[in-house]
Amino acid sequence: MAKAPSVKAATANRTAAPKRGSRLSYILDEQVGFILRQVSQRHSAIFANAIGNNLTPTQWAALSKLAEVGPCSQNQLGRLTAMDVATIKGVIDRLTARGLTETSADPTDGRRLLVSLTRAGQQMAEKAAPNAFAITRETLAPLDARERETLVALLNKLR
Repeated sequence: MAKAPSVKAATANRTAAPKRGSRLSYILDEQVGFILRQVSQRHSAIFANAIGNNLTPTQWAALSKLAEVGPCSQNQLGRLTAMDVATIKGVIDRLTARGLTETSADPTDGRRLLVSLTRAGQQMAEKAAPNAFAITRETLAPLDARERETLVALLNKLR
């Protein structure tokens, strides 16, 4: 009786480059980048349907991070939310135009501006937070509690 290949061996066979002279065995549906993109698309659809308040994912990231850490420089906020300089600038410009954020001079460095939530921005963050928790629950709903913990731990290891 032949021994079934282990999960590790099966995964290695699917993700390894084909041997020279063999047929291309690259199966897109089995590649981590493709799977991650599909999961991201599913999560984005759930987010768009549930967040409310006409917030984009990047706007929500900036609002929620400011609610978490308080005022900070635009550059620091970009680093904390994994956005490049141009993206965070555009996000803050749009949030400021909506009256959700404001900038002020940093009292310790006059060359730097601090971004902070306005009262409306704080209220928006508080109003949207339950929706954001629900988005996470729905995204992870196909998994049991242990699988959720494992997935989050593995994703954190990959970043």
